[in-house]
Amino acid sequence: MILVSACLLGQPVRFDGTGRRSDDALFQLWRDQGRLVPFCPEVRGGLPVPRPAAEISGGYGEDVLEGSARVLTRDGTDVTRYFVVGAWQALEHARSYAVRMAILKEGSPSCGSLRIHDGSFGGRKVPGEGVTAALLERHGIAVFAEDALEAAAARLAELERT
Repeated sequence: MILVSACLLGQPVRFDGTGRRSDDALFQLWRDQGRLVPFCPEVRGGLPVPRPAAEISGGYGEDVLEGSARVLTRDGTDVTRYFVVGAWQALEHARSYAVRMAILKEGSPSCGSLRIHDGSFGGRKVPGEGVTAALLERHGIAVFAEDALEAAAARLAELERT
């Protein structure tokens, strides 16, 4: 089973009320095989749809988990607790399905695995992980971006061999 950002299945859970459905052939195959377990940590953490955009300020996802960085909206509202609660709920959900890998939405303050916004709301991205991606990886769940499906397929094949 593969935990997947619900927006990648087209569910309208993103901050702006949209989805970002992936039509990649591998993604379609896994969906058809019933391997995908959808989850939106921001919604499950208690945030509404739509909601103000948020970015990590003062660090990365791991820093948010450690309490040294926060997740803020453009107007400065601190929404950190929703992101942390959502991350822990994602981990619990993944464990309930014996998930060992995840495919998450790149760039998100929750789900980004390679890049996140820099906290300035200027559209700039920096290398780093979101809160949920960091927590999942901390607990041994391999995280892949939606544009790294070949690497995810290789990891899946490796998991199936063991």
